[in-house]
Amino acid sequence: MANFAGALKEEIKRLSKRVVRAEMSTPRRLVSQHRRDLAGVKRMMAKLQRQVASLEKAVRKGGAVVTGANDAAYGDASSVRFSPNWVKKHRAKLGISAADYAKLVGVSPLTIYHWEQGKSRPRNAQLQKWAAMREMGKRDIVSALGRKPGSRRSRKK
Repeated sequence: MANFAGALKEEIKRLSKRVVRAEMSTPRRLVSQHRRDLAGVKRMMAKLQRQVASLEKAVRKGGAVVTGANDAAYGDASSVRFSPNWVKKHRAKLGISAADYAKLVGVSPLTIYHWEQGKSRPRNAQLQKWAAMREMGKRDIVSALGRKPGSRRSRKK
């Protein structure tokens, strides 16, 4: 009789594990999906916080913040191609100083020189701003700098 009771107990245990496993597969899958979604939201939140911090820093420095209709097009900085020659040519085409160009992108003038010489590359947030600025014309640049069209900035001698 002891063998029968032990065998019955083991069979009940085996069947109950099978039922529990079958019942838990859907909630496990859903919990796993929710964790992946939450991780994605956390990554997006961190990215947005970095962008806000960068914009706040640019505003505190008194730099012009470049925004435009093309922000959505450059949401992913990995799709933007960068070349030091492009920076140099674009700045020459616009006819502005490295300081003004830096103000528009939200970096220092030295950084612009380093980009032009190929000594450094822009970070993702800077690359997005640069890509948006690349689409702007001379009039847009002048208005972003807060000048009147046609006026030249007086230089100290």
